[in-house]
Amino acid sequence: MIDLKEHITSNGAILWYTGTPDLKMLDALALGEGDIWHSSLDQGYKNVFPEIVYQTVVYFWYAKDFDHLDKSVSWRINPNAFVIRKDIWDTFGGFDFEYENIQTSALDFGFNTLRYQGVIALYVKGLFEAVVEEVKISDKDRYAFYIKNFKRSHSVYMLFRRGIWKFKELSSFRLAAKTFKFKDKSILLRPRKLQPIQGTPKVSYIIPTMMRQDFTLNLLCDLEHQTYKPFEVIVVDATPEEVRNESLYDTGNYSFKVVFKWQTTKGSCRARNEAIDLCTGDYIVFGDDDIRIQPQFIENHIRLLQTYHAEACNGLDIRADHQQQDLNDLEEKLKSLGESRWKVGAAQSFSNANSCVSRRVVNLLVGNDINYDGGYGEDSDFGLSITKLGATVLHNPFSVNLHLKPPVGGYRFWGQQAGIKGKKRKQQPWELDTPVKYIVPKPSPTIMYQLFKHFDERQRQEYRIKYFVFYFTKAKLMALPLRILKFPMRILQFNRSVFYAKKLIALGKRTQ
Repeated sequence: MIDLKEHITSNGAILWYTGTPDLKMLDALALGEGDIWHSSLDQGYKNVFPEIVYQTVVYFWYAKDFDHLDKSVSWRINPNAFVIRKDIWDTFGGFDFEYENIQTSALDFGFNTLRYQGVIALYVKGLFEAVVEEVKISDKDRYAFYIKNFKRSHSVYMLFRRGIWKFKELSSFRLAAKTFKFKDKSILLRPRKLQPIQGTPKVSYIIPTMMRQDFTLNLLCDLEHQTYKPFEVIVVDATPEEVRNESLYDTGNYSFKVVFKWQTTKGSCRARNEAIDLCTGDYIVFGDDDIRIQPQFIENHIRLLQTYHAEACNGLDIRADHQQQDLNDLEEKLKSLGESRWKVGAAQSFSNANSCVSRRVVNLLVGNDINYDGGYGEDSDFGLSITKLGATVLHNPFSVNLHLKPPVGGYRFWGQQAGIKGKKRKQQPWELDTPVKYIVPKPSPTIMYQLFKHFDERQRQEYRIKYFVFYFTKAKLMALPLRILKFPMRILQFNRSVFYAKKLIALGKRTQ
């Protein structure tokens, strides 16, 4: 059991806590996006349980704690010094005391509620004194954590990575597998009630497009029918001159300001940066050209950010079955999601198809990193970069788009050349001064660039190992002999991707 004390803030929030927090800080914190607050990263808990990398690798933004921030998302809770909203504790039933150590119980609670159940746990510098504790996670608790939270295959993978020949590892795995079962995580924290928009914030909406003028016009029509209209819309169109129809774009058709700019550079990142330079709004909404949005789309972005006192959110992206679907089809898809839709929490991915960010944060980032042009990963880079500033990116289930994903057009037209060899290949931006010749890099060098930019050596090592494990295990049995024959080439391709990634790292982030 754990002894929790109660504190009621000046605005009526009921908080429970252990330890001795700075109670004066709680009034402001309770108004913000957080549900749990701690100073654990200054108390010996920073990056504890590093074995989480065997499951999350680089696919969970918060696997590794962020450096040099006064506030950041972190699930590594010190059970002896934390604050939690009373309703959060009641909703999820508190800690799981089946672990040997209450420290593991707190980590389990923080991890599950953050990753799966819509709770936002925040490290706050100075909320508690920086009294360092010794954190001890036993082998049994480590395997129990895996058995309770992940598929059995992840526990087996960790066993092999740690050493199946080690008696202590094997016995701990067997004991945990025999004693514990996978825990249900279906309980979700319901979103807060959205408050009406305060003031009259100006919203800029950015649409980069290429060879999809008809889709862009449909999106502009949806924007015209918004309950809270954008102040301005910036369309940056890279459609080649020989196939574009300039007469389709008429600023007089809309009740808001529209800027149509023909792009002469290459790449969606450059397009967004050119649009950002033209924006004057308090918030910037990023959207793809091939989406449809509901009338409350922009309104709900602003209401969510104001309700949670946050500066960035990532909307709910729904994939269409085919490009002829419309908002009626979107309604049916949302109905099929049921209650699972209603989760806010800290976002674990980011999409430039549907996101809203305060102008202040966009200015801090100085735009998109154009090193991603011609490849993949620019969305997650932008979102993760926001998070590393100390701003929580929220998941927004209230602002939904239907993503049509037509088979032609779009900026991927340029990137499709990446898999071609020989004279027909058009050089990609990430090739820099070393054009691809005989060995086409895999995975995309821009994905590898992201691994070097945002993750440490151990995470990259686990990515490499899992990449080749999946290379074999994801293949059909009949295709396995061919995979074995191609394995040396795949190693060369992987190393070539690392080569280009390191060249991009040497250049550093670029925005123009």
